[in-house]
Amino acid sequence: MLRSLLSLSICAVFIFCLINCAGGKKQTSSSTITTSSTKGKELFTTHCVSCHAVEAEEIGPRLGGVTSLLSESELIAFVKNPGKAIDAGNKRAIGLTRRYKMIMPPFDFLKDDEIKSILSYIDEESKAKGIPPLFVNTENVAGEQQERLAAPIKMSPLKIELEDFVTIPPSSDKMPRTRIATMRPHPSGDGTLYVSDQRGIIYRIDHGKVETFLDIRPLIENYVNEPGLGTGLGSFAFHPDYLKNGLIYITHTEAPKGKKADFAYADSIKVSLQWVVSEWKIDDVKSKTFTGKRRELLRINVPNVVHGTQDIGFVPDIDKNDPDYGLLYIGTGDGGSTISKHPELCHKLSSLLGTIIRIDPLGKNSKNGNYGIPSNNPFVNDADPATFKEIYAYGFRNPHRLSWDMADGRKLFSAEVGEANFEEINVIVKGGDYGWNVREGNYGLSLADLKNVYKLPETDEKKFIAPFALYDHFDGSAISGGAVYLGNLKALNHKYVFGDIVNGRLFYVNVDQTLSDGSVHELSIRQNGKPVNLVDLTGSKRVDVRIEYNQQTKDMYIMTKPDGKIRKIVNAFTE
Repeated sequence: MLRSLLSLSICAVFIFCLINCAGGKKQTSSSTITTSSTKGKELFTTHCVSCHAVEAEEIGPRLGGVTSLLSESELIAFVKNPGKAIDAGNKRAIGLTRRYKMIMPPFDFLKDDEIKSILSYIDEESKAKGIPPLFVNTENVAGEQQERLAAPIKMSPLKIELEDFVTIPPSSDKMPRTRIATMRPHPSGDGTLYVSDQRGIIYRIDHGKVETFLDIRPLIENYVNEPGLGTGLGSFAFHPDYLKNGLIYITHTEAPKGKKADFAYADSIKVSLQWVVSEWKIDDVKSKTFTGKRRELLRINVPNVVHGTQDIGFVPDIDKNDPDYGLLYIGTGDGGSTISKHPELCHKLSSLLGTIIRIDPLGKNSKNGNYGIPSNNPFVNDADPATFKEIYAYGFRNPHRLSWDMADGRKLFSAEVGEANFEEINVIVKGGDYGWNVREGNYGLSLADLKNVYKLPETDEKKFIAPFALYDHFDGSAISGGAVYLGNLKALNHKYVFGDIVNGRLFYVNVDQTLSDGSVHELSIRQNGKPVNLVDLTGSKRVDVRIEYNQQTKDMYIMTKPDGKIRKIVNAFTE
């Protein structure tokens, strides 16, 4: 589904809208839902669990009881063309859309039998546990105008031209065909690029030829890349001294099988996944494929399958004498702790959930002895023994992407995937508290209702660091962070380019030394001289876009998971 990631993961949105459509005439579908619920449970776990549960509200509404509202054929028809429910003025659909602030695209790639299986599982669970359909307030939905909470994003005159660069081979016969997520240039500057697929593969790209550099799946016991779109191989980074030490850092997920975590919590709280940061040492830095050894640095328990350790990185292009040289920044979300009704697990210095940490991977003074804690970290002198001295900043829901602007004061940008109202761009300040889970955007948030925010009194507005820029869910569902462009395309210079994961719209914010303007603008896209959009280019209503920037060559790329395409921005201009 998507949205925790949003993620909105495929079925997060998918099943969300099954419920949206459930209204109008009431029919009992249990007699028609006959497909095996065993298969349905597997599909539900793969596609839906990131955002939904049968019994409880999470990112999306609970799903129990939905099969008693409409027939199987009506539910399947909705999945094939969900827009009809909203367009037809269905009050239940409108009411749910207003609460959860997302509308799913058509999921016509799902086979009827797959949808039947999911419905069968939901039906069986609902009956066994006596779960009634979700109550939805439909009063006044037809006449109310939902309030914008952020300025609308307007189309700018700036246009970018895309050119097909390379296609990554499918890693599955299911959608999305790939789960490409991170791109890095080889430290040698030889022109090769490395791209990771969350299913567990890092590819090497050389003059348009794509080959597997490292497949971690057979090398890691209990490796998992499902459910959801926020699991698997999260990110990777070459050490600045890679050409001498051959070190690569990778984050990934494992099924919890009893391995001791460096961050854990009470046994009464479920552990859904473990996020692991590892060091991989290649035998020969000139090799086109990886052979070598792996060493674990850090292991984190998380209570849900969303908001994990999805990005890591080193400050680029700095001198060896710089205090930041060789220090690894690691962004970890709240692990779904807030939507799982355990908000106490994050937004504090005694937790690694919802933090950006900074470590010396070659050091040894951490509690587990596997890495170092820099002496200039902001909380290193905190007297509380429970404080994680690794923490650089905290108060995040899902710091999805980290990137540095080296021309405007070495600013660290982090994109924050929001809950139900805002998508944020944060400029990371050492020791800063960014407010999640009592803030979203510039608004207050009640743990009793994560889907709605409230205006803050002036006295409270400056308790936490506010976003540099944001947009609300009128314009998108989940931010895909990017980078500040500093290359040969003058019209694009000093712009932080980013997008929305789901609808594939591309945006920018102007960046200067003082961060004087946080206004968000939309880019027009062209390819082969014609206006295009990423929905049409990918052939998918869920674009799954990622923006990547090569610091060496100053080239920017647009990656899309459904078609496995990497497209290069080759021109930027206004008319």
